[in-house]
Amino acid sequence: MSKPTQQLDQVVIRFAGDSGDGMQLTGDRFTSDAAVFGNDLATLPNYPAEIRAPQGTILGVSSFQLHIADHHIQTPGDAPNVLVAMNPAALKANLGDLPRGAMIIADTDEFSTRNLGKVGYAANPLADGSLSSYHVHALGLTSLTVEALADAEITRKEKERAKNMFALGLLLWLYSRPTDSTERFLTSKFGKKPEVLAANLAALKAGYNYGETSEDFAVHYEVAAAPMRAGTYRNVTGNAATAYGLATAAYKGGLRLVLGSYPITPASEILHNLAAMKRVGVTTVQAEDEIAGIGVALGASYAGALGVTTTSGPGLALKTETVGLAVTLELPLVVVDVQRGGPSTGLPTKTEQADLLQAMFGRNGESPVAIIAAQSPADCFSAAFEACRIAVTYRTPVILLTDGYLANGSEPWRLPTMAELPELVPAFTTEPNHTKTDGTPMLAPYKRDPVTLARPWTIPGTPGLQHRIGGIEKADITGEINYEPDNHEKMVRLRQAKVDGIAASITPLDVDDPDGDAEVLILGWGSTYGPIAAAVAEARKEGAKVARAHLRHLNPFPANTGEVLRSYAKVVVPEMNLGQLALLLRAKYLVDVTSHTAVRGLPFRSSELAEVIVAATKELSK
Repeated sequence: MSKPTQQLDQVVIRFAGDSGDGMQLTGDRFTSDAAVFGNDLATLPNYPAEIRAPQGTILGVSSFQLHIADHHIQTPGDAPNVLVAMNPAALKANLGDLPRGAMIIADTDEFSTRNLGKVGYAANPLADGSLSSYHVHALGLTSLTVEALADAEITRKEKERAKNMFALGLLLWLYSRPTDSTERFLTSKFGKKPEVLAANLAALKAGYNYGETSEDFAVHYEVAAAPMRAGTYRNVTGNAATAYGLATAAYKGGLRLVLGSYPITPASEILHNLAAMKRVGVTTVQAEDEIAGIGVALGASYAGALGVTTTSGPGLALKTETVGLAVTLELPLVVVDVQRGGPSTGLPTKTEQADLLQAMFGRNGESPVAIIAAQSPADCFSAAFEACRIAVTYRTPVILLTDGYLANGSEPWRLPTMAELPELVPAFTTEPNHTKTDGTPMLAPYKRDPVTLARPWTIPGTPGLQHRIGGIEKADITGEINYEPDNHEKMVRLRQAKVDGIAASITPLDVDDPDGDAEVLILGWGSTYGPIAAAVAEARKEGAKVARAHLRHLNPFPANTGEVLRSYAKVVVPEMNLGQLALLLRAKYLVDVTSHTAVRGLPFRSSELAEVIVAATKELSK
């Protein structure tokens, strides 16, 4: 007889173990199954840079958190309802995040005296009563897996490695998810290794059956599908969405996409995704270093392709000279910066928003570029497309900022049709646009479009359109080398005016202020979108009068940004840095915005921001 099913509106699950325990794969597979089922979802992979840290230590703990719901959600959740802990280190590293009453599923086989000692446990927490506030299921996941694979023709170590599939099978049963999708994935992944495939499938089914037959679990749960706009959906990470957005923009504009990139955490997956798109006109070059990568991209743009380079903060620092060259050449170039924590190597697997000022000012001379920031994993597609549109339309480098949270996180994404996407028109110059003093037709490489101030984009080798380029300052109109003070001033101001003029083609800053009587505005950018949205909703339930707005375009700002800021008595800007956007807003608009900052390598919790919002509204009411 089947066990009863209890309906839930949402659940937050965190898988945690050693970096070699397959927690990222396990979480990813559960996420995919939830997406197929139709849940709304958000995920937060969290793993160390030292992927081979000593086994069983806190430093080596890897986790994957996912939030699934029968309604629209904004974040991967503040606190897990369920923790799957594969060893004592995973338990200790994550226990502090669990609310009382949460479920803990722990692998008792790993709670040996030696493993307990590695993380400072004097006694086994599964047996000493210290976890009495939680619903603990202490299971021998490793031994159960080995027993289920008794007949498998693989080593005991290989059998033990399949315990993540046993855990996944158990969780799929616990939350009423079929195993079909994961079975197909395993068949695809291990099809050439039949013995490994058979073992993983057997472990998956054994975990599923254990949930149904064991007395440890009296009920299982179901989270219904969420209502969504009609269309075709897939689960997508931010990095994958970025790659699709870049490729789609190039295809829409009839351009070849050329990616010059050096692999760097956490941006490498963009390169991997684009490398698989040769059939749609994508060329990828895995360069020997960051400088070579952007050099390839800029050369491709000069040749009439859409040049793109991907990196993270340290790589952006190396690329800045070539970005400056692209500024003076006035060619389309998209630079994707997947931000990570800390200076130098820092925290390569953790998230941060600390590259905004580098993107804004990190070049010599007056060297303006457009800056865009994506707000969610799925939004990385739209942000990448928009970056390409601006780069092509205005003949300018564009820096697209995402971050590690967006890059590795995932959510459902509705696939757009080509008709839904904005136009992207390269408008190559194919005829002379000027005449010499003697009346001879010529190409004037810096004769600008009167609306966009973009210079002509001419494919080299076009008959009669010979022109010269380089990093030395150019004369207005003719493009000849020119050191004259007045000409330099004119060119500097024209390049700045061109970037400033982008504001005319972007949507005004939209404000969510339902009653129109809020005095506090919460303003975010980038990946703070989800936590802020959830926090504002929570604060409003408590009676707080608060408005919300989010900046996608950071240079230039939307034309009405100053007006919006001055409309509220208090403006709070949460950022995963020490107040970089706040600095820019104060300088440009002379508005005393209030910063709320954190640099923990993790996204904001919505509960934390809700407290900040409520406190800000109460302060004004005094």
